[in-house]
Amino acid sequence: MMEGNMFATSQRTHLCGALRAADAGTTVRIGGWVHRSRNLGGLVFLDVRDREGLVQVSFNPDWSSAAVIADAAGVGVESVVIVEGVVTPRPAEMRNANLATGDIEVRASAIRVVGPAVTPAIPVARGKNDALPAEDLRLRHRYLDLRRPELQANLVLRHRLLQATRRFLSDRGFLELETPILTKPTPEGARDYLVPSRVHPGEFYALPQSPQIYKQLFMCCGFDRYFQIARCFRDEDLRQDRQPEFTQIDIEASFIGRDDIMALSEDMVAALWREAGHEVATPFERMSYADAMERYGCDRPDLRYGLEVHDFTGAFRALDFGVTKSAIEAGGRVRGIRVPGGAAWSRKQVDELEALAKSAGAGGLLRVKKADGKLDGPVAKFLTPEAESALALADGDLALLVAAADRISSPALDRVRQECARRLNLVDEQARRFLWVTDFPMFEQDPATGALSAVHHPFTAANPEDMAAYPDAPARWRALAYDCVLNGLELGGGSIRTSDPRVQSRMFTLLGIGDEADQERRFGFLLEGLRAGAPPHGGIAFGFDRISMLLSSGTSLRDVIAFPKTTAARALFENAPSTVPSDDLRELHLRSTVEGE
Repeated sequence: MMEGNMFATSQRTHLCGALRAADAGTTVRIGGWVHRSRNLGGLVFLDVRDREGLVQVSFNPDWSSAAVIADAAGVGVESVVIVEGVVTPRPAEMRNANLATGDIEVRASAIRVVGPAVTPAIPVARGKNDALPAEDLRLRHRYLDLRRPELQANLVLRHRLLQATRRFLSDRGFLELETPILTKPTPEGARDYLVPSRVHPGEFYALPQSPQIYKQLFMCCGFDRYFQIARCFRDEDLRQDRQPEFTQIDIEASFIGRDDIMALSEDMVAALWREAGHEVATPFERMSYADAMERYGCDRPDLRYGLEVHDFTGAFRALDFGVTKSAIEAGGRVRGIRVPGGAAWSRKQVDELEALAKSAGAGGLLRVKKADGKLDGPVAKFLTPEAESALALADGDLALLVAAADRISSPALDRVRQECARRLNLVDEQARRFLWVTDFPMFEQDPATGALSAVHHPFTAANPEDMAAYPDAPARWRALAYDCVLNGLELGGGSIRTSDPRVQSRMFTLLGIGDEADQERRFGFLLEGLRAGAPPHGGIAFGFDRISMLLSSGTSLRDVIAFPKTTAARALFENAPSTVPSDDLRELHLRSTVEGE
């Protein structure tokens, strides 16, 4: 190895993309992939690429033998070569200002093909205006797709963010501890991936949806500061920002409160953004769940623009308009947003907004616009002076309203608000509005049956003030939970945990796991740990894939995961999942019920 060059080996002296004008006159040996090839009739130019970038290699009778030039002319793109030559400044008129190595070239004296390649199924080298091949084709040939400089840069950044996370938490006394991958199936809100046991017929492991219970057990063990770059698995329907296997920054600490975890998280997020070249101001804004839902219709609001939701129920209560009257009588409200300039939109454009509201569950979208000083719309003629005053429309404004229960109007208005902001170009893509959303409800209550379900997970602690004030009304309890949001995207979430085993048992009972034997069967190992003495503790988990995507300016998690699944949960490059021979199934004491197998 050359002194000071960690990449030097017995086969190469330098990385292609690391060569600079300061290396002029140096004899080098480089190895990489042929990115492009140009044969100018006796003069051959190869762009040779490695993880650091690419460099031009020239073959000329003045410094290359005829045999070497012939070998270079016959090399196919994406073949792997080792080249020897001298780093030489390019003539001024031949320099490439768009290339880090653009001031120099390697004048080759020898070339050896060490990895011949067939014609690539998809191109790696692309012109500035060339479109990418279809994503499914790129995922099928991921070994080629990952050679693209953009994806390589994404994965290099991902590595740096991983190391920055480890440094940050290790410097603050956190221990990186591992938790099992083969675990006990537990209900955490999504379906488990199950793994059959060969040696225990009829029994199954589960792949972890999160290390939640194990990190709480670490607190019971006395490891008071834990973290893990954890691999997690959830068998759920996929979206652009979801994968069946994903990575999260998992954190837990003892003898802490909510503010402690939030302050630590802010500093960690700032460190990660700094690693990617951005400065983040702390502390982050805070907003209660109730306030977020009331003002934005969403528990992860995008604060880069206004268009807040307003309650117009009082003004509409006296109106003799069937839609609003029946909704209010049924216990609903009339809520909506004012859209500056929206009065100029066509009927078709507003109908598209109504379709969005309906797709989110609303029955429709009421519209009132003000143009040339006059109100117009189906509800306009029913408006009293008090209602007109409450709407407070300026000339050119449009009011978009939903009359329904909050559980219907909130998601509908959230969708409409986002689309209006997009149409009006209100979103500042360069802005970063971090936000903590706090005081989530502890439980959701089924309106038909009254059954409770956990908003976060069964191990979240309830606000002790609420438990004391409303001991027999758990639906009114708030959770000691918190979510970190950036520009309308959830980055992470966590909570203070229930550390008293008696309170944890009661939580299970409220969630319908009331039988003591059932609690012990499903969560006995956690309850036993809590009974052995548990400190107050809490934590948080951040979606590492999503953070990597945001910091690399990617549009999909697949841009920052080396070997991702498609939205159909398939790994196209290896054709997984796939069928298993019946003999293998029998050894696992399984039988396929799929017809024809």
